[in-house]
Amino acid sequence: MAVPPRVFPPRKRRPSAGAFLPPKFSDQRLLQSLFLLSQEISSLNPLQFLLKRNSSSIIRKTKILAFLFEELLKKPIPVLSPTLLCFEEMYLVLQRIKTLLEDCVNGSKMWLLMQSESVANNFHELTAELATLLDILPVKEVEVSEDVEELFLLLRKQCSQAKVFVDERDSSLRLEVLTMLDRIQKEIVPDHSKLAEILDFLGLPNSLSCKEEIENLEDEVQNQQDEKAKSDVIALIGLVRYAKCVLFEPLTPGSDSKTKKSASDVNIPADFRCPISLDLMRDPVVVATGQTYDRESINLWIESGHSTCPKTGQALAHTSLIPNHALKNLIAMWCRELKIPFETAEGNDRVNGVIKNKAALEATKMTASFLVSKMAASQSMEEVNGVIYELRTLAKSNSDSRACIAEAGAIPVLARYLGSDVGAGSLNVQVNAVTAMLNLSILEANKTKIMENGSALNGVIEVLRTGATWEAKGNAAATIFSLSCVHSHRKRLGRKTRVIKGLMDLAKSGPAGPKRDALVAILNLAGDREAVRRLVEEGVVDVVKEVINVLPVEAAAILEMVVRRGGITAVAAAHSTIKKLGTLMREGSETARESAAATLVTICRKGGAEMVVELASIIGIERIIWELMESGTVRARRKASSLLRIVRRWAAGLDGGFFGGP
Repeated sequence: MAVPPRVFPPRKRRPSAGAFLPPKFSDQRLLQSLFLLSQEISSLNPLQFLLKRNSSSIIRKTKILAFLFEELLKKPIPVLSPTLLCFEEMYLVLQRIKTLLEDCVNGSKMWLLMQSESVANNFHELTAELATLLDILPVKEVEVSEDVEELFLLLRKQCSQAKVFVDERDSSLRLEVLTMLDRIQKEIVPDHSKLAEILDFLGLPNSLSCKEEIENLEDEVQNQQDEKAKSDVIALIGLVRYAKCVLFEPLTPGSDSKTKKSASDVNIPADFRCPISLDLMRDPVVVATGQTYDRESINLWIESGHSTCPKTGQALAHTSLIPNHALKNLIAMWCRELKIPFETAEGNDRVNGVIKNKAALEATKMTASFLVSKMAASQSMEEVNGVIYELRTLAKSNSDSRACIAEAGAIPVLARYLGSDVGAGSLNVQVNAVTAMLNLSILEANKTKIMENGSALNGVIEVLRTGATWEAKGNAAATIFSLSCVHSHRKRLGRKTRVIKGLMDLAKSGPAGPKRDALVAILNLAGDREAVRRLVEEGVVDVVKEVINVLPVEAAAILEMVVRRGGITAVAAAHSTIKKLGTLMREGSETARESAAATLVTICRKGGAEMVVELASIIGIERIIWELMESGTVRARRKASSLLRIVRRWAAGLDGGFFGGP
């Protein structure tokens, strides 16, 4: 295969700010900084796998410079005035040398291989700059010992005679990788022995090192400005991910504890999660009802034909999406504090396949097919657990991966590991299986595949009812929520008694995380009137009353939906929540206060005087309503105005006053 000389353009490096700013130091301080910087570079080890000769050569030259700076520091009062500019420039060159070495050590090995010629040129350019500075430095005038002067002259000669060096082995290996990517693009499975040789040469000997390499490549996507370069890095991610799966034993939770945190590894604050995907929002936007969603999720919701707000069930007056910059900044700050990678929605889309790359897609298909076949054939539960965890991780990565995994036939095979018999024998297998199913369900097409596969759907419901751990039950509830985002699926799930009972039990007795997953799923199902009837029969109002102090936003939203769609039975059941709603209207979050006001308006209008009497008995209720009218959302102010009118008409003794006002 003919390979153009610059298939992969130079990477966008990340130098420190000091690399391009001349220091404003005194002579003594400048010499001390030069000495410390040269010592720091000298202490670095040469690169182990690529560019060994280039890195060791420049480190060795820096060691000689350290002797010069040390000698000059011994002078009582060093005076650099005639040569000050030369030393300042030398400081900048050393900063760039340090940055280049650190960048090579800390970045992706595979990407470094792809641009080895470019980096070799960078090393040579820095050596040439050193040669220029050494040529103009009058070593006789600075008065150093004969030994140091001799070393200095030797260094000057070496730098001036240096030539670009590109290791033939590096070039050959680079060509092998490019050839392999080209063959993958043509749907030719890579030679596993050659793949193993490449990874061994790069120092990637196991699953953990490959996982770290994938993370470094994902960082590299963000560092690249050129779209073609981003696409090329994505192809390398696909190759390394495939190699990791076919060459090494799979990772399991806990075995990869040294790698970076991801959003899925920590407890994400409720306000930072998208109500649709339950994942960390990358690009939060506000819809017409004032609710916030991740842009990608709400776009999919609207494009699927929905015209209502997923959280409140209200009709959307328009489909314009307003960026929530304040929330986005808060999420970014939270991620930085926890050292979690945070890409903007644009960057995240790029990694997730918006930049289409045929080699990456084919590598993903090969990876998914390999893992599904291995899962189906595995006899050992330990091996199955590792494979399912790999699928769970892959399904989390992007839409292409979810599609490829489902197309490879993963859903019916995963369903085998959702039963209570599996949970009793291997807790991790059941958790990983249901979480993999959850991740797959994010893709719209996969929702239908899960719903149409009886064993998969029944398996998820069984985990919801009898899961071996709270985590498994919570993820099953999250899967029900994900599936119910499609209107026809919501109606079908809402008519299943086992689903309703499972969610209600989890909402009543589960810990905070799974309890919230259950409540969000209940809220989604409450968009269907028949489901609301079943929820009321199972005591949803009592459950809401119990959890309203713990999860007020979700509880208030459920209650609003139930009393609006559930008829007189639901309104009667909600009588006991009026005082709690009054408290929530005073002390809750902006969203909770809005839902509480809307719910109270519906209860009073449909429930009659008895409900209004209960509301009016709340001490200071008019003041609470006035405060909401002044500081609430647009919808909250409108509902508060209606509520005030209802209370005052009742107080004036006007019959039917609680029915008045829009």
